[in-house]
Parts: sequence; structure tokens; C-alpha cells
Amino acid sequence: MVSIRLSRGGAKKRPFYHIVVTDQRNRRDGRYIERLGYFNPIAVDGQDRIRLYLPSVSYLLCQCAHPSARVNSSLQAYPHHAASPAPLPAPSSP
Repeated sequence: MVSIRLSRGGAKKRPFYHIVVTDQRNRRDGRYIERLGYFNPIAVDGQDRIRLYLPSVSYLLCQCAHPSARVNSSLQAYPHHAASPAPLPAPSSP
């Protein structure tokens, strides 16, 4: 089963997480299929706390990838996640 979860990086006491797609049998920081973005829990002013590549995230969620609890709450809080793409203009008739 494919899951979307956090992979830890950074130094001791300074965590930095990559949001990755991986097989659930792999280790936390092991092999992954695709990197979707990052999560920086100790971001200061002017830095992004979370960044996601939304087309890949929405595609993988449609393909039954299961997000972890932390990733799921981050997806709900991400400001661009709820925004739908602009509707296409209606075709003009000749």
C-alpha cells in the first residue's frame, strides 16, 4: 500500500521533514517514490512552514494513497488545498 508521510531530515534538535510518497513497508527515512514537498516546524518569519506540489498530491490521493495523520492535518491546513482551479470559459458559438 502506498502512503504519503513525513521523512525526517535536518540536524539534532532542528527537525526538517520532506513529504514523500512511499510504500508503507519502507523505513521512515528510507526509499521513497516521489518527494511532494516539505514541512518545516521551526520556520521563522518570512520562511514557508509547509510547501506542497499540489498536482501530484491530488493525483496520488485520487489513486488511493493514504496520508499519515500528520500529513492529513497539514493538507487540511494548507491554504491552497481548498482552492479549486479557475473554471474554463464557455466555448463561443459561431
